[in-house]
Amino acid sequence: MTPPSSPDPESGPPARPATGRRRPDAVPGLSTGGLDDVRPGSLLVAMPSLTDPTFAGTVVFVLDHNDSGTLGVVLGRPSQVEIRDVLPGWCDLAVDPGVFHVGGPCETDTALCLAVCDAAGRGTPAGDCGLRPVAGDVHLVDLDADPDELAARVRGLRVFAGYAGWSPGQLAVEVAEGAWACVAGGPEDVLSELAGPELWRRVMGRQTGRLAVLSTAPADPSAN
Repeated sequence: MTPPSSPDPESGPPARPATGRRRPDAVPGLSTGGLDDVRPGSLLVAMPSLTDPTFAGTVVFVLDHNDSGTLGVVLGRPSQVEIRDVLPGWCDLAVDPGVFHVGGPCETDTALCLAVCDAAGRGTPAGDCGLRPVAGDVHLVDLDADPDELAARVRGLRVFAGYAGWSPGQLAVEVAEGAWACVAGGPEDVLSELAGPELWRRVMGRQTGRLAVLSTAPADPSAN
């Protein structure tokens, strides 16, 4: 048998075969979304690098986002204040636990209410009974309205004390610094019984790629 000839040093190395193993691609970067992904109904999920105790480990449901700034409420932060003690007419429509949730550091003496509407009760225009659409089935509720008129339309609601707010350009800076992941939200997030790290991990765990891996990390690094 004739041994294979040595490659000609002047002709360069032999061409690689068209088939065979390829070198593994580089690990994709961590995708956290961008400011263009922020809209009513989306979620801002605090990244582990965000250590501000006000927002560390939080999930924020976005209510409004425009040139004037961004408004949302922190989900999964229940207080000890019972809804029946402050707004007795609304307690029967609230899902468990029937307490005020701390919506954020702004105007904590202000109550905001989010309701998830039942598909069967969409016949009447929302504004006629104190509902203002936010995204999909999620609506803001006018707490001065008659709760009895909403009973047939609402699947459940949460009441928040205070809200989270960003002035124009402020959120853009925080997103660029990697403080927040911008992901899709839904009615199940508003009514979820999960709180704190459990809610954070649930939201992170349903993402894809490296972002999902973070669901195994502590929501607040200081708690590690």
